[in-house]
Amino acid sequence: MFKTVLIIEDELRLRDIVKEYFVQENFHVIEAADGVEGLDLFEQNDVHLVILDIMIPKIDGWNVCKKIRETSNTPIIMVTARSDEEDQLIGFDIGADEYVTKPFSPKILVAKAKSLLKRVGELTSTELNERTKSGITLNPKSRTVFIEEEQVFLTNKEFELLHYLIENKDIVLTREQLLNQIWGYDYDGDDRTVDTHIKKLRQKIGGKASNIVTVIRVGYKFEEN
Repeated sequence: MFKTVLIIEDELRLRDIVKEYFVQENFHVIEAADGVEGLDLFEQNDVHLVILDIMIPKIDGWNVCKKIRETSNTPIIMVTARSDEEDQLIGFDIGADEYVTKPFSPKILVAKAKSLLKRVGELTSTELNERTKSGITLNPKSRTVFIEEEQVFLTNKEFELLHYLIENKDIVLTREQLLNQIWGYDYDGDDRTVDTHIKKLRQKIGGKASNIVTVIRVGYKFEEN
């Protein structure tokens, strides 16, 4: 079955090049030149992955990402001409799954996309039944989380972190292990990425935040109360 990729990019030549590489890898590609068109196409199509440039007309990439995250956990790879680490952290904070800096290799972009889709697919297929730990209920198939009976809305990375921590209950996981598992071995960020996501995850799960225990100078583990 073909996976559908939505490319939201205002540079026509770059968009055409990226599209060509995805088509060669048997993806179905739809395109948008601005944020408004991108959101319209996202709502009208069954999209499996979004390639989203930050500096696009009408609605910028930051706000497109936020809007998508209000209703969907579809993987998002953000593209920018800046390599500022703070920009990357902001992108992850609002729900981006990967980050690519211009200029980039289209082959690398496609490889990141395939790796991201594989990780999301593996997470979904490893355990189709929901499970509850300490009042936290995860359903990998629907990628939903409930605290007691109230749903909380997590980004893909936050969901994967919580799922992985719970799957490895009582085991101390280093920041490097978490980076490799959740972001992939080719991710070139640092430990701050893990810490930032753990902080946001704790904020979202509220009273259950104490179940995610910090192991000083090592990493994190999930403990049941």
